[in-house]
Amino acid sequence: MTSIAEALVARLAERGVDTVFGIPGVHTVELYRGLAGSGIRHVTPRHEQGAGFMADGYARVSGKPGVAFVITGPGLTNTLTAMGQARADSVPMLVVSGVNTLASLGKGLGHLHELPDQRAMARTVALVSERIEGADDLTPALDRAFAPFHTGRPGPTHIEIPLDVAGSGFATQTATAAPADEIPVNADQITQAAALLRAAHAPVILAGGGARRAAQMIRTLAEKLDAPVVQTVNARGILHEHPLGVPASPSLQAVRDLIAASDVVLAVGTELGRTDYDMNGTGTMPVMNTLIRIDLCAEQLARHATELPIKGDALATLEALNERLARSENTNGAPRAAEARSRAFEEIGPEMRALCTLLNAARDAVPNAIMVGDSSYPVYAGNLYYDHDRPGGWFNAATGFGALGYGIPAAIGAALADPSAPVICIAGDGGAQFSLPELMCAVDEKLAITFVIWNNHGYQEIATSMQAVGVTVVGCDPTPPDFAAVAQSCGMPFWRCGPDADAFAAALKAASAKAGPTLIEVQAPNLSHSS
Repeated sequence: MTSIAEALVARLAERGVDTVFGIPGVHTVELYRGLAGSGIRHVTPRHEQGAGFMADGYARVSGKPGVAFVITGPGLTNTLTAMGQARADSVPMLVVSGVNTLASLGKGLGHLHELPDQRAMARTVALVSERIEGADDLTPALDRAFAPFHTGRPGPTHIEIPLDVAGSGFATQTATAAPADEIPVNADQITQAAALLRAAHAPVILAGGGARRAAQMIRTLAEKLDAPVVQTVNARGILHEHPLGVPASPSLQAVRDLIAASDVVLAVGTELGRTDYDMNGTGTMPVMNTLIRIDLCAEQLARHATELPIKGDALATLEALNERLARSENTNGAPRAAEARSRAFEEIGPEMRALCTLLNAARDAVPNAIMVGDSSYPVYAGNLYYDHDRPGGWFNAATGFGALGYGIPAAIGAALADPSAPVICIAGDGGAQFSLPELMCAVDEKLAITFVIWNNHGYQEIATSMQAVGVTVVGCDPTPPDFAAVAQSCGMPFWRCGPDADAFAAALKAASAKAGPTLIEVQAPNLSHSS
């Protein structure tokens, strides 16, 4: 007879799951019994946090939920950080964990991997946490866990299955529920939004990560309105090299001035979060006149004063809005966008401008790449100002939750989601050491990823922050490994260069021509120690 855990795996396959990330353990053996014949690909990370970050990267590129299998106790606690990153960035992720036997839960009897209340812990991060206690619970639990992926703002969800329940027989053959219907477009709100935008003389569009799959609709609307489009970090690439594109942080004063001078602001798929709109910690947000917001989440829409909040999918809502609008007679959009770009690029300063030049060289050397980042100086620069050539192709963990160790495993998930795309991971030497063992997962899976280590010998940003407030720098200079030796130990081709755009581009071209993963070390000065 099929076990409940086997049935769970089969139901995941029915819902389109084709890849899971996980490390087998005694509490998940029954799940693995079901995997072999399911057609689902299993990828083995070296740490459960890596499993979660891989699921995150996979979800961002594929548009489908990333799925991780982890054991009870430390398996789930190790995954919580990745779930936190997914929650902050609205990334669909399902974590399926084991848990101890049903009768032992909450008893404190000293079982292996025991926690006082595992579901309560998961609920602090997960949108939904379900427990399967019998065959009849399976389909309802899956329905509730998958529901946030189809309606409202997505994020991480969790299902746990007790050790004794996982292996018990599954006899109930309940049908898998169909995905929930899309949120209907509100015709009255579309009419109101179209009227406001039609009357605008200097509109601006703010595009967030929720708009990245509606790039063509954004472009069409921007051209009709003659409206500059400010792209947050997760929206970069929506208007590559377009005269109306402003690929710069709305935290910059130049971009804030552009927004404040606009008479109507249309915000699409952006939570208006502080790490995008106030990364300098001023305690203020850009001034937004006549704000129209389009977002999947009603709670999110209620968090900021808004002239017209529209709950809806970005693609469907923008399509309806485009149908109501003719081309505007405005002609000031491109000049306003050009001025904002010029002033923003000047504002970020010479060091960040040099790093942006390096990123531009990387983009041009390996076109249409997915660039995945960890907290590092090139990523910080790109988040301030960088125009990527692929919608959804620039993402990192240096905003929002800001988890270090994200880049390497998330790049692995991205490469698995789209094997046709070159993937470039940019991580600092400090952040890379959080998840360096995951390089071997890329080797096992034969993935075409170029891992770039920006080696400035320490946590330069933190050291600089300490110095800025008169704190003696302590703990910011962990010794990095010999990255050439690391590459050799992993059987990966290796290049080393300095922070010169031409040299970096040449190394990237050479690395991307190789089959399988490669490693580039960029030897960068540690400015915090240079004095």
